[in-house]
Amino acid sequence: MPSDDRGSNEASEDRSAAEDRSSNEAAREVVRLEPWTGPWADDDPDANFKAEVALYALVDPLTTIEVLSANVGVPVGALCRYVLARWASGGSGGLLELGPSMVQRLWDVCERAEVDATDEARLAAYDQLRQMLSWLHMPLVDPAGYGDDAP
Repeated sequence: MPSDDRGSNEASEDRSAAEDRSSNEAAREVVRLEPWTGPWADDDPDANFKAEVALYALVDPLTTIEVLSANVGVPVGALCRYVLARWASGGSGGLLELGPSMVQRLWDVCERAEVDATDEARLAAYDQLRQMLSWLHMPLVDPAGYGDDAP
């Protein structure tokens, strides 16, 4: 029957597509952990980040991951995936925790200081940010702000 042939062909195509995806995913998941120490230009806008990458080039992260894997019974690859995913999504998580309006309020303080572009404006911005963060930090260190029913 022609309809049986079509179903068989579609199933074969689905299997081929799944095999292609599987081989692409397997190739994508192999990462070489390579130490990198530079170089970078003095005026590189990412110099601070690159210096930190170079600093961590001296550390073998697999030692910690392998010990953790043995202790908790989670495969090394799963832990590596978790660590990378958690780090890579940290900015989004921070945004969700603070909320877009608070992030914008904090950013506005910095932006105003940069418009003035003076040390005095930047010091005033630092003081304002410190006060704003102090207000956000207070419930973590002083439950008095919640009254007698503090968590």
